[in-house]
Amino acid sequence: MKVEDFDYNLPERLIAQTPLEKRDSSKLLILDKNTGEIEHKHFYDIIDYLEKGDTLVLNDTKVLPARLIGEKETTGAVIEILLLKNIEKDNWECLVKPARRVKVGTIVCFGNGKLKAKCIKEDKEGIRHFTLIYDGILLEILEELGTMPLPPYIHEKLEDQSRYQTVYAKEVGSAAAPTAGLHFTPELLEKIKNKGVNIAYITLHVGLGTFRPVNVEKVEEHEMHSEYYQMTKEVADLLTKTKKENHKIIAVGTTSTRTLETIMTKYNKFQECSGWTNIFIYPGYHFKAIDNLITNFHLPKSTLVMLVSALAGRDNILHAYNEAIKREYRFFSFGDAMLIK
Repeated sequence: MKVEDFDYNLPERLIAQTPLEKRDSSKLLILDKNTGEIEHKHFYDIIDYLEKGDTLVLNDTKVLPARLIGEKETTGAVIEILLLKNIEKDNWECLVKPARRVKVGTIVCFGNGKLKAKCIKEDKEGIRHFTLIYDGILLEILEELGTMPLPPYIHEKLEDQSRYQTVYAKEVGSAAAPTAGLHFTPELLEKIKNKGVNIAYITLHVGLGTFRPVNVEKVEEHEMHSEYYQMTKEVADLLTKTKKENHKIIAVGTTSTRTLETIMTKYNKFQECSGWTNIFIYPGYHFKAIDNLITNFHLPKSTLVMLVSALAGRDNILHAYNEAIKREYRFFSFGDAMLIK
């Protein structure tokens, strides 16, 4: 299977640079995965496609203000570090620019030395491991010195940092937002609950894979990076009950999808667990956990386009994307949404 098979042409003007004023006012494309039929709605209409007894699964990860601009202690050269993964204690895996300037032993200073990062390991593709040196509480220091690590295709400044968090973000640890969830408001979630739809929260900390293009020709040769996930017993029991009673599990976002599919693949059931997943879902994959998916519109040739193609069929997805382009939908992180039902 060729990576080129998941390409499409997107006019640059359709890449959303800023979030809409109202989270749930974005457009919503409804795609029937069996027939390929398409409807055009708004996100607040999502409630009409959820039934009593269904379970909506949300990823409650919270994005770290993990993008730091500092200086080499010795030369003053400007270095950008993106915290990706907390390995242990104060040791972090980071994406560095320019990486060639950072060797083992290099110290980068932030905020006049309020935070320092000492390189302890060099890895490939711009990755370095650092030990962070600071006094106090790291999260408070990051909130003072760091900024949200917006994707490279967003060039506008984000005035309100909270708009790159979901309204239910809780578990700190992501390098990027689970963007399908950005459309929900507290009021919409309350309406969904009042309809008798269950709302369940799982966690997957979005990591390096979000920032990496697919650089191979054949899909099967691509390697995913690992991301940390966890599920509680309460949620596992609720999902088991949902399946048993023949109701639907609707994943919000590819991160929720990958978590649920990882757990079901590993244990053949939902259960309390945590761990690391590098699951790669592309056409040919048989879904074991989810029925429907709420998602955004993804980058051409990305692993996320492959995932939604696995669920709805490549031809259906590319047709839906072309329809969205014709109707001037907004794409990517701050863009519009799709329900695959």
